[in-house]
Amino acid sequence: MNIVITGATSGIGEQVARDYILAGHRVYVCGRNQEKLAALTALELKPQQVTALAFDVSDVKACEQYLSPLQDIDLVILSAGVCEYIDDAQHYDPSLVQRVFAANFFGMVNCAAALLPQMRANTTIAFIDSMSRLLPFTRAQAYGASKAATYYFAQSLGVDLHPKGIRVVTVSPGFVKTPMTDANDFAMPMRITVEQASASLRKQLEKGKQTIYFPRVFGWILRVMHKLPTAVQLAIARRMKDS
Repeated sequence: MNIVITGATSGIGEQVARDYILAGHRVYVCGRNQEKLAALTALELKPQQVTALAFDVSDVKACEQYLSPLQDIDLVILSAGVCEYIDDAQHYDPSLVQRVFAANFFGMVNCAAALLPQMRANTTIAFIDSMSRLLPFTRAQAYGASKAATYYFAQSLGVDLHPKGIRVVTVSPGFVKTPMTDANDFAMPMRITVEQASASLRKQLEKGKQTIYFPRVFGWILRVMHKLPTAVQLAIARRMKDS
C-alpha cells in the first residue's frame, strides 16, 4: 500500500509508521522533527520506500505544498496533535484553545483538504481523535473539544464521501503511553503501549472498521457512560475531578 501518516515523529503516529514500513509498505512520513523523520527513513527495506515530508500541519499552505502532489494513495492516517490543559477555568488564555485547535482540528482539516482531491474509490482516510470527547473531563476543555470537533467533522465528511467510495474512519484511543501522556499528572487507567495501539489500529483498519476504539474494554466503558443522561455524566465528571 501507499500510505500517508501525519504526526509520524511521535506517539501512535510514529509507531504505526514504523510498523507499516517494516511490513514493506510505501510510506510518506510527515512531521516537524527532522531527526525522527531521518530515523524512519533509515528503516526502509527497499529504495524509495520511505519519503520524509517536514512541515507543520497548522500551516495550510505547507499542507498544500507537500501533500497535494501525492498520487495513488491507499491509506491516510491523520495523527498529528497536541495537548494542553486549562488549569483555571475562570481565568484561561484563549490563545491556549486556539493553539490546540490549530493542531488537533485545523491540522486535520488542512491535510484532508490537500489529500482528498487525489483520493479515489476504495481508499481510506483515518482521523485520530480521542475518547476524551466522550465525557466532560476536568481541565480538558480545549483538548476534548478539539477531538469532538474532529470526530464530528470526519463523520460528516464520511457521509458526503461515501458515494465516491472513499472510506472515512474515526480512531478514538484511550490512554496510550506516549511522550504526551507521560506529561500527565493524573491516573490513566488501562493505559497501553504504542506497540499495542499500533497493532490494534492496523488490525481494525484491515478489517474495514469505520469507528475504532482501543483499548477495547476502556472504550466500551466510556461509550456506555456517554449514553447516560447528561446530569449523570456531569456528576461522574465532578466526582472524578474531586477524587
